[in-house]
Amino acid sequence: MTDCLFCRIAAGELPADIVYQDDDVVAFRDLHPQAPHHILVIPRRHVATVNDFAAEDAELIGKLVLTARDIAGQLGLAEDGYRMNLNTNEKAGQTVFHVHLHLLAGREFGWPPG
Repeated sequence: MTDCLFCRIAAGELPADIVYQDDDVVAFRDLHPQAPHHILVIPRRHVATVNDFAAEDAELIGKLVLTARDIAGQLGLAEDGYRMNLNTNEKAGQTVFHVHLHLLAGREFGWPPG
């Protein structure tokens, strides 16, 4: 999608602080971090919301989670803990309609969230 901000980042058309990328996913630092470490992990393929994933996307969904886990490990965040979050639709806080997993770490998080 040519007007999707995250598609444009994934295509290299817009600058981002990329921390990981492969053929399926791209991970980059959030421009408006909510924690000392705030990284977004996105599929390269445009999927607007989690509701738009199909059963055959299970491997891609797993790759988003495992990529976030691996990044947390590489940054030395695994021992202290980290949070992963997927917002789905506007009332849940989704502002960019391209699925993105938030990896947050570096501070204590409360429960329940927001």
